[in-house]
Amino acid sequence: MDKEKMKAYWKRNIRYLLILLSIWFLFSYAAGILFAEQLNQIRLGGFKLGFWFAQQGSIYAFVIIIFVYVYLMNKLDKEFDVDEQD
Repeated sequence: MDKEKMKAYWKRNIRYLLILLSIWFLFSYAAGILFAEQLNQIRLGGFKLGFWFAQQGSIYAFVIIIFVYVYLMNKLDKEFDVDEQD
């Protein structure tokens, strides 16, 4: 892979990382800590929503983000022709 193509690949990879980590920040820190009092006015399965995000929601969001990252990286690898071929 030439240098320009490699730079474009890593630039897109870093963009994906920043976006997904920002989403995780919103689910874990913002929803679980910063906005917990406001979210606690809503109940989910008998638990206050702010508590739920702090205990469960951020973990679920992280697992989903992992799958999204794998999907995006597989797509990016194919686009830049650096995927693992059988």
